[in-house]
Amino acid sequence: MNKKSRTIIFYKNYFQEFFVKQSRKVQDKIIWTFDLIEELPKVPQIYLKHMESTDALFEIRVQHGNDIFRIFCFFDKGSLIVLANGFQKKTQKTPKQEIKKALQIKQEYENEIKSQKK
Repeated sequence: MNKKSRTIIFYKNYFQEFFVKQSRKVQDKIIWTFDLIEELPKVPQIYLKHMESTDALFEIRVQHGNDIFRIFCFFDKGSLIVLANGFQKKTQKTPKQEIKKALQIKQEYENEIKSQKK
């Protein structure tokens, strides 16, 4: 078995709410993309890209046929990827409310981690 370069975790049920609504084929493609991100030492931007002008927010990019999906995530402790929200991309620009939601999830996660350390 390959040594993982990263580990993807779910935070609460934000991602699962999106995932369960997708078709089996889309779910398979998402899982395939997660495996790739966990295993490759350097992930190509086509699969994982930093969101410009955000505080360390990344998007996992999944394409199935003509359908494009984005799953926001962020890093914790370097190699731990925490999943936030996902959505189907229907326009060129990423919807601002999805970015805002992802940043709120990231803030919530960080606040929870801080409170656990006290």
